[in-house]
Order: sequence, then C-alpha cells, then structure tokens
Amino acid sequence: MDDLLLTLKTTFGYGAFRPLQREIIETSLAGRDVFALLPTGGGKSLCFQLPALHRPGLTVVVSPLIALMKDQVDQLQAAGVAATFLNSTLTAEEAKSRLRGLHRGEWRLLYVAPERLMLDEWKENLANWNVTALAIDEAHCVSEWGHDFRPEYRQLARLRKLLPEVPVMALTATATERVRDDIVRHLQLRDPAVFVASFNRPNLTYRVLAKDQPLKQIIDFVRKREDESGIIYCATRATTERVAEALAGRGFSARAYHAGLDTGERARNQELFLRDECRIICATIAFGMGINKPNVRWVIHHDLPKNIEGYYQETGRAGRDSLPSDCLLLFSGGDAAKQTHFIDEMTDEHEKAVARNQLRVMMHYAESAGCRRRELLDYFGEKFPLDECGACDNCLEPRETYDGTVVAQKFLSCIYRIRQTGRFGVGLNHLIEVLTGAQTEKVLRWDHDKLSTYGIGKDLARPAWAAIGRELMRLGYVAQAEGEYPILELTEAGMNVLRSREKITLTKPLALPKARRVTRREGEIACDEILFARLRELRKKLADERGVPAYVIFGDATLRQLAREYPIDVDQLDGITGIGEKKRAEFGATFVAAIAQFLDSNPRMQFND
Repeated sequence: MDDLLLTLKTTFGYGAFRPLQREIIETSLAGRDVFALLPTGGGKSLCFQLPALHRPGLTVVVSPLIALMKDQVDQLQAAGVAATFLNSTLTAEEAKSRLRGLHRGEWRLLYVAPERLMLDEWKENLANWNVTALAIDEAHCVSEWGHDFRPEYRQLARLRKLLPEVPVMALTATATERVRDDIVRHLQLRDPAVFVASFNRPNLTYRVLAKDQPLKQIIDFVRKREDESGIIYCATRATTERVAEALAGRGFSARAYHAGLDTGERARNQELFLRDECRIICATIAFGMGINKPNVRWVIHHDLPKNIEGYYQETGRAGRDSLPSDCLLLFSGGDAAKQTHFIDEMTDEHEKAVARNQLRVMMHYAESAGCRRRELLDYFGEKFPLDECGACDNCLEPRETYDGTVVAQKFLSCIYRIRQTGRFGVGLNHLIEVLTGAQTEKVLRWDHDKLSTYGIGKDLARPAWAAIGRELMRLGYVAQAEGEYPILELTEAGMNVLRSREKITLTKPLALPKARRVTRREGEIACDEILFARLRELRKKLADERGVPAYVIFGDATLRQLAREYPIDVDQLDGITGIGEKKRAEFGATFVAAIAQFLDSNPRMQFND
C-alpha cells in the first residue's frame, strides 16, 4: 500500500479514492497550482486535507462560512489531525492560544475567512508560519457570473505576491465554463492543472411536482420520512417561518433558518440540525453552503430557484454520504411571475438580462418532459451517456403527450401576424393577451385587436398558453431575445412548421403525482434496520457527550455497513468505510459490544444484493 492510500485508510477510514482525488493530491504535492471542480459530496475537502499531512509546514484553507470551518475542524480533530480555525466566534484568549500554536508550528491546517486573511497585520504572520500550501474553497465566490459572488474573494490574488512560491488549489462544486475561466484569472493561478469531475449525482432522485396546496404536499412527503433529515428551501423569510410552524404544529421536529433571525437563534437552529435533534430545517438560500452534514436524505424546494447553479448546489446537500436521497421541486407559473416582477424592478440592465436568462433556463428545467439528470448535466457541458437515468420523475413516469398541432399553429401564427403588420416583435405576455382577446391599452393602441389571430385562443387560460409558448421555445420553434426586451421571434424551424402544418406533439403540463414504481436506488445499502436504529441511538449518545454533530462520530454509510456485516470483534472492523485508526481505537469496542448485545436476542439477517 502506497503512502497516500495508507493515510487515506488509517486517518480517514476509506479504502479507495473517489474519482480524481488521487490525481489532484499528487499534482498539488508536486507543487503545481490546481483548479478542481468536484460535485457536492465528491470529496473536495480531502483533496487539500490529505496532502497537508504529507508536506511540511502549514496548509491555509480559505473558507467563506464560519459554520463550515468549525464543522470540518471538528471532523479532522476526531480523526486525529492537527487542525484549527480562526474567526469571530472565538474569545480573545482562545484566539491568542491558537495564534501561539501557529507560531510554534503545532497545526497542519488552518481554516480562515478571506477578509481576515487580507488584514495588514496578517502579512507578517503568513510570512512567519511556514505556509506551504493555500486552498481556496467555494472558489466560485470570486466570479460575478457565479451564483454567490463575494467581492472579498477578489482580494485573494494579493496572496500571490505575499507567498509567491506557495502552490494554490482552488475548489468548487458548481461552475460553468465561464465561471471556471473567471476563477483562474482572478486568483492568478499559474498554468493550473484543471480537474473537472462528473456533475452526475447517481444517488439522487429528482422530481418536479405541480404546486398545489404546498403545505399539504410537504406534510405528505415528510410523513413517509419521519426519521430522516431534510431541508426545505423557501424564497422568503416569512415562508420559512410559516412552513416550520405548520410542521412543528403537526409534531415534526422543524425549525426556521434565515438572515432575519438573531445570530444566536440562527446558530442554535443550525447546531440542532447538525446534531440530529432537529430533523427539518426550513430555510432561505442563506442556509447550507459548505454544511458538511452527510445524512441529509431529502431536499424540497418550496419555491422556484432563481438559477440552475443554485438549484444544483442546494439539491447537492442531500446524500453527501452517497446513500439514496430525494430532491423535490414544487413548481408553479405564479412563482416564475413573481420572480419576473422582481427582475423587472432591477436598475442595472446587465444584471436584469442575466437574471432573465437564468430564470428562463430554470423554468425550462422545471417544465421539461425530458430526463432531469440529462438536463442538469447538459447545462454544465456534460453529456449523460444513457437514454434515461431511471431516477427522475420523467424517466420513471413519462409524461403524457397530445397532438398540439392546432394550438402550436395558433401561437406561431400570432407571432407572424404581429411581426408582419407592426414591424416589431412583442413579449410572451402581450402575445397571450392577443391570443385570448384581452383589451389592454397596448393591444388597442397597436391595433392588435384588428389582427386575424386576435382572440383565437379564448378557449384556453393564460397559464396554459404560457406553458405552450415555453414548450415551443424548448422545441426550437420560437426564440426569445435576450436583453431589455425579451421579444419572441419565429425560428427557421418555426416558419417551416407554419408553412407545412406538420404534426406537433406537445407534453401535458405537470400534474399531481400518481403511484410510482419502486426501484433499487444507486448507493443503497441493505441492512438490519432495527440494528441500524440502535446504532444511531448509540452514535447520538456519544456525540452529545463530546458536544459534536453525530456524523463526526460515524456517518450513516458506516452505521449501515455495521448493521449489515454484524462485526462483534474490533478486528472485524477492518474494511468498514469511515473507520480510521483513531476512531477504531476510540469507538470500535463500544460499537462491536452493542452489536454483540443485539445479536444475543436477535437473529442475523441475510442480504443477497
């Protein structure tokens, strides 16, 4: 066994590297700058944690969130790694003690926020601490094209002059090609080795549901998963409070999390969630970036996300332990209309155009009848190799189609007539007003009530026409201009359809769910569920005694493997994922004793898969 694999096994408790981890680690240890894009749950942190144990000196990790720092340091210390953090949560004496340790060279990893790192008095510290590597986590924060731009990240480029010989590693879980280029340029990475892993999260199941009495839909969903942890993302603070109260009123362990809560309550709610004392967090997007809770089993979006990057990252907080997890998006055209209203109120035209385009792509995903996984991967420039993923609503229960030739002809004809008579195009809303025979000021002023297509769509409601229009855009018959005036134009394919009157098949809108077929999901570990529940109770007790989240002791994947293999001797723990030497020494005897006690009164189960 080589040195890297030995450290992986003895310190972190894993028997094999995940895709690209070894290559990234070896490249960094060779002294080269690295850009690494690994999906959430893909093992980003290990890429800078493990090499820190194989090089002399200090590895400085730039992290944007205080909760993330404490979380990762707790886990590293539990594995026997000399790691610490410096941030505003520490008392003056705690900070001084850690600074003294840094001057004495006691720590291998230091986590710190970007704004603290750039303070003038830190220049001397960094020069004296024998910094031999710099890791910049959540590196997409450097790009204004990313979904979480933070200006303080731009200042990190100054570290190149301060530490000219120190290799830099930039890591992120979500970045389009444009954002990747931005990261490399703004952080002044020098001829970096670029590693881009697959965006596919095979253990996640994606579903989109027509939003109808969302509180009832959420309660029905959660009732089937009462022992599981989950996150409900909401667009507003008021909605997080309302949903949390409704769930708590029905006996569920649920709390709200948003920027309007005082710091103490927000931190307390997050800590209760991390420790499994609160099962459900109802949150705005302020919650979750970098939260390393591996056993989040589901994520619900109560409202439509603003963009695909945010949606991908938020759903990615489910199933970080590679066990099966569910992602549900509740969609309504009304949510999109609200967001369009907010976008229209923006004053910066560039920001407005970017936001409109991002919302259009998000709606395309929500309403698409195609494979959800394929849509997500396509967005990030990756091709999914299979015809269907078998783990999204559209692959498991394909949507019904219908002959949409007549409605498509009406829609396309209306675009053509408006352009032909007025010599200017109009947006989707105005077009629908013409189709449905509305007598608005603009319709009358522009004489659109005189068109042959005026009122020919009165038989359908406005939302139905909006859905038809968006599907015709997805099919490539209609194009929507970007910029201040998102007018509709017929594409060449649309003109051909108008002339030839060829048959057009459209998909019926999202409907309420039917009974779904049950399939074995990626990452599933069949085990003795009764023993698994007992081991979870034991893990919780040990975690509470130490004041840490339960997953710092062991993750769910470790407990499920223990509940499958039934080890009753410490020597039998070899090969169980997530049990390194320190954890084996500290917890091994306790867990095998609990398993042996369980077997005194319960038979072993047999597993064939």
